[in-house]
Amino acid sequence: MCTAATYKTKDFYFGRTLDYEFSYGEEIVVMPRNFPIAFRHMGEMKHHYAMIGMAHLAGNFPLFYDAINEKGLGMAGLNFVGNADYKPFAPGKDNVAPFEFIAWILSQCSSVKEARLLLDKINLVNTPFSDQLPLAQLHWIIADSEEAITVESVKEGLKVYDNPAGVMTNNPPFDAQMHNLSNFMNLSPKSPTNHFSDKLNLATYSRGMGALGLPGDLSSQSRFVRVAFVKLNSISGDSESESVSQFFHILGAVDQQKGCCDVGEEKYEYTIYTSCCNASKGIYYYTTYENHQISGVDMRRENLEGESLVQYPLILGEHINMQN
Repeated sequence: MCTAATYKTKDFYFGRTLDYEFSYGEEIVVMPRNFPIAFRHMGEMKHHYAMIGMAHLAGNFPLFYDAINEKGLGMAGLNFVGNADYKPFAPGKDNVAPFEFIAWILSQCSSVKEARLLLDKINLVNTPFSDQLPLAQLHWIIADSEEAITVESVKEGLKVYDNPAGVMTNNPPFDAQMHNLSNFMNLSPKSPTNHFSDKLNLATYSRGMGALGLPGDLSSQSRFVRVAFVKLNSISGDSESESVSQFFHILGAVDQQKGCCDVGEEKYEYTIYTSCCNASKGIYYYTTYENHQISGVDMRRENLEGESLVQYPLILGEHINMQN
């Protein structure tokens, strides 16, 4: 499964983990302003906002997992298996396939406010990319420096939720995830006081006991609670290095290790990569399971007036800095 989060210091940061049992060969892709985007039902868009993100290239079409655009808007799609429901083609609507949804929003929206206007007209249509790449069951987080929303296409229709926590995982649906946080409102980064009984002289015996009860398992609901608690209580300086470092620590709280989530046939879900995008500056940072060194690609160092995609394969393999 996966986890996404937002973070704001002097700049706005947006990113996610990709947790799965195998990789599709994803890479960093910069889409310049004049790369023609051929949508399945919405024609071709020849000019649009530039964006950078993690994607699997299918032919010459980037299937974005997560991305930011040059205006500071970020978007990520996470697994939503069993609840995602896409619709038939609907005349009079903007019929967009799930695999092109990120490109559709980030190509023309500079803010969540503008994205909401597009969402009023959209129909996430049940069109697969190909026979080899069927429909993925997803839901999405869209965020800028001011707000975040979660978008879910379910049997009842398209639902758009305000996301004040600025985080997202997988199932259950987002409204249930937020409701579940009420079960943990007693958690605190501060040491607890004795509410058990005034007849007992109870005292803390360790630091960190204010977070007793914070879930530690790998389920999506527990990861939602844990990343929300860590993110909403995080403190860092506002320099780039401090902010990026803290963001990776936030998502590190929900890191998945090989061997701990057995999905059968000797396969194990693990954190394939973790991303941290400085959406304010257009920089995509990432680590991989085998490489904890932070790597980065700055889209503003590319020709954003170009017509061709720019690709950067992921740097794999652990990089260890020996000091002697």
